Amino acid sequence: MYAYDTRDEIFEWEQTGFYLVYLIVAAFIGFYLLPKYFYANRLGLFWGWTIGIITLLYFVEELVLEPIIVGGERAEHISGFFSTLAGIVPIIFMMVAFNLLVDAYRKQKELEQLKLVVKDSELKYLKNQINPHFLFNHLNNLYAYSLEQSAKTPIIILELSTVLRYMLYDCKDDFVSLTGEIEHLENFIELNKLPLENRGDVRFHKEIQNSTFSIAPLILSVFVENAFKHSAAGLSSGIYIDIAVKCDESGKLTLTCRNNFASNRNVAGITKGLGLKNVKKRLALVYPNMHELIVSEANSEYYVELSLQLAK
Repeated sequence: MYAYDTRDEIFEWEQTGFYLVYLIVAAFIGFYLLPKYFYANRLGLFWGWTIGIITLLYFVEELVLEPIIVGGERAEHISGFFSTLAGIVPIIFMMVAFNLLVDAYRKQKELEQLKLVVKDSELKYLKNQINPHFLFNHLNNLYAYSLEQSAKTPIIILELSTVLRYMLYDCKDDFVSLTGEIEHLENFIELNKLPLENRGDVRFHKEIQNSTFSIAPLILSVFVENAFKHSAAGLSSGIYIDIAVKCDESGKLTLTCRNNFASNRNVAGITKGLGLKNVKKRLALVYPNMHELIVSEANSEYYVELSLQLAK
């Protein structure tokens, strides 16, 4: 029969004792020296402390641990410094490396959470810029009509209040129903048509095959507002603005907006205005890799095509 050798058990207990000491040293390096010196970029102090502690561990192991744990003739033999370190250092650094991996994982999670907070804050900031920008433009129009005592002033006030009600009360969430956004877009177009009077033709076409999708609010209206600004900036007649919105069964939404402008006027300030910069940032944040924006200018015509992949 197999005879059980108690030396194996003694050897295991010896190794366990040494590993416990190594674990304490590794924990000191990982939980104290790393945060205090290594992460603070004080590398000289970190390596100085680390080398000192490992050197101290060598003498503790040879002069204290071996006599207590091992005893006998083996305890009286002092091993070579480098040969002992060759056995200690890999074990210590494996334990420290594990601690580094845990720290890296935790910091990655914190970074992802911070990115979400920053993204949410930036989106709220961008959305909050829309209302003042919108009000600034349309209150100027309303002021001009009131000076002329135009009969359209009450109509403008009514349309403006409808649009503002949607902006202030229906756009609190990150996403709104596509039906509500399209209805807002129609009201927005009607509001912008009023100052044009008989100076041109505005057409709006919609083809919504599936209206159950959601969309980030007030993105489409920025391009429509720019179209009116381009045309009204220098044309006293012959204005045309053509707007179309389509959404297929899969939720792919396409907005096309085409308008003319006076070729002798510089539209660079309009095309690089706050509204367009704002909406480009929002598209990058809300629809990363899920949108395509084409903006072109040729032959006194400005053209925008926006494609979005909506979700329910």
